[in-house]
Amino acid sequence: MLAYLFLAFAVAVHMRFLPLPYSFAPVTAALLYFGARRPRKEMWIPVAALAAAGMYLSRSVYGYGFSADLLVTWAWYAGMVLLGGLLAKNSSALRVGAASLVASVSFFVVSNFAVWAVWNMYPKNLGGLMACYVAAVPFFRNAVVSDLFFAAAFFGIGYLVSHRREAGITVAR
Repeated sequence: MLAYLFLAFAVAVHMRFLPLPYSFAPVTAALLYFGARRPRKEMWIPVAALAAAGMYLSRSVYGYGFSADLLVTWAWYAGMVLLGGLLAKNSSALRVGAASLVASVSFFVVSNFAVWAVWNMYPKNLGGLMACYVAAVPFFRNAVVSDLFFAAAFFGIGYLVSHRREAGITVAR
């Protein structure tokens, strides 16, 4: 149940219903947590929910149509749910932190490469690619901080809830 609650929170923030500072969002943490706590057959749910939210934002808020960089982002969503699946049996703080950092760096690299490749904002050469990455650096810090913060919060809340539930069952016997 918590995985769906965290996903709903992430979608609400992603769609700007719950405003947070720019590039400070629970999307990555929700994907990792969902992958760690829900069966693989449900993996499509967060990917579809966030893809729909992204399409809505692209069309209604930003005035962009469908573009190939959205496919890259959606594939990245699926990859993060799968990465979260690696945390299912052992979600220690170190493993959650490492997965969160891998997620932050991979999104930075993959999404900015897709922007450079798809859009005409930068020249299609190495200098243009580097300019694209440099332009994204100011957003990267908030992304890393929010990914670590929300991953710690989501997995921490999940840990507390599950242990409280176990303690309640033990006391009731």
